[in-house]
Order: sequence, then structure tokens, then C-alpha cells
Amino acid sequence: MSWFRPMGVLFRPVSIAGWLVTLAALAFCIQVFVAIDSRSHSVSDTLYGIFPFWVPTILLLAWIADRTGGRR
Repeated sequence: MSWFRPMGVLFRPVSIAGWLVTLAALAFCIQVFVAIDSRSHSVSDTLYGIFPFWVPTILLLAWIADRTGGRR
């Protein structure tokens, strides 16, 4: 069974496992944003701070989506 289904250039979760992976990635990104934004002095500080965490998380989510039901 597929976890994700392609929707244009993005992926849409279609199973419980897909939703759990997506929600875990979203929760991690929100937690990182809140932690870094509380110590930032400007918008650029926040962006520079979240970049090293968000990019690998989004790439990992895209890789999982591609491997578990993406385009073949």
C-alpha cells in the first residue's frame, strides 16, 4: 500500500503511516522554529537558524514520499 500519492510536484499522504510521518516532520519543524525564534534578534537570524534543520527534514520527507508511493 502506498503511503503517499503524487500531486503535481508535491506528495499527498494517503495512509496512516504517511500522515504520521508528515505530522512528525511538521511537529519537528514547528519545535525548531519556536526554539530558534525565541533566541533570535531578527528575521534573518531566524531564517539562518532554521535552515540547517528544515532543509534536511523536508528532503527526508520527500525521499520517504518518493520511496513509498511516489513516481516510478
